Amino acid sequence: MTRATGEEQVAELQPGAVDPDYPVDPVPRHARKSTFSLAVVLVGFTMFTPTMLAGAQIGAGYAFLPLMGVLLLGSLVLGVYVSALGWLGASTNLTTAMMARNTFGRRGAKLSSLLLGGTQIGWYGVSVATLALLTGQALGWESEGAVRWLMLGSGLLMGITAYIGYRGMYVLSLVALPLMLILGAWVAWRAFDEVGGLGGMLQIRPESSMGMAMAVTLIVGTFASGGTQAPNWTRFARTPVAGFWTCIAAFLGAQLLMLFSGAIGALAFGEGDFVVVLFNLGLVVWGLLFLVANIWTTNDNTAYNVGVAGAELFDVRTRKPFVVAGVVIGTLLAVTGIYDSLITYLVWLGILIPPLGGVILGDHLARRAEWRDGVSMTVASVRWDNVAVYAAACLVAWAANEVGFFIPPVIGMVVALLGALVLGNVRRAPIATR
Repeated sequence: MTRATGEEQVAELQPGAVDPDYPVDPVPRHARKSTFSLAVVLVGFTMFTPTMLAGAQIGAGYAFLPLMGVLLLGSLVLGVYVSALGWLGASTNLTTAMMARNTFGRRGAKLSSLLLGGTQIGWYGVSVATLALLTGQALGWESEGAVRWLMLGSGLLMGITAYIGYRGMYVLSLVALPLMLILGAWVAWRAFDEVGGLGGMLQIRPESSMGMAMAVTLIVGTFASGGTQAPNWTRFARTPVAGFWTCIAAFLGAQLLMLFSGAIGALAFGEGDFVVVLFNLGLVVWGLLFLVANIWTTNDNTAYNVGVAGAELFDVRTRKPFVVAGVVIGTLLAVTGIYDSLITYLVWLGILIPPLGGVILGDHLARRAEWRDGVSMTVASVRWDNVAVYAAACLVAWAANEVGFFIPPVIGMVVALLGALVLGNVRRAPIATR
């Protein structure tokens, strides 16, 4: 079967039910976006203040030079993993949730949609809580009730651009991206100034410590879920190469900058809580605008991911009802205290999400010719072989984390990729057309 043209794809959609972001259909050629547009949206997605929180947690446990090595290693692991998925999304023009249908079966993919959508709801809650805490401190509204009202208001407001879709996220990112670059650069400059430059930074010895495996797991966990859903945007790319390099720019370059800013602030002030670091830098009041823009550009992408996963989960061609549901649930999670469980949450994301992307990549490598046909589901209701590979890879990653062996996200992803590749070559399961 050959891939249908954009006009044919549009003609196949049900009248009156077309979502211009094509959540369950290949993006037609006429709807593709420029590389600049994709880079703006994806970089805006990854330049994320809660990533600074993770960087601060890591920075408090390392001296400067080892810290730089750990940050670079974690960002490379995440960047290479996500860029491979970004290339695949640009090749198929399908969302991660729809590619999962090829890999796990029509019903088996529901598990991945629940996992991807559910973890993004959790991130939405973390972001809302971070913004409300900072805003409350800046405005002097520090009572528990006031902060909760700020969570409710900001959580609902940030869902607006995700409801609009790709265009809304692109416009917001164009405005916010310069502000985020300034914030990251300002935090790093003030941190170096605080300790007397590079020489002073090299002399700092942290009071706590953190193992490399844990540090890299936290780094990968910051965007394990969001990065696995990078195809939700790279499917709009005009070429697979564009999809790959925009992911490198976002998930290696921009991610590393945000981690570096948070980690350097923590190292300079001896404080693992990035909110406290901002207070020490005097950034909370006048930097509030920067932070709002920063968090909003990521949270609208997060809510968008929830909508795309929901569309696949319930087999409908619109994401908007699920965007609304994700925003409401994520905001309620913020109110009930998900921020306090950030580290545990990141560890579990690093264990559960990379194996999912690994299985999808391995299945594609094993059945490249069938994937090139542009189809979007398998004959089987559930591909139990790939489900078993995913479960085994998660178990191995969990065990590696428990004993502190190597880097659990890397282990889980590699086991999943190799397992799916071997089974795919052995079985060669046929794929059905729509």
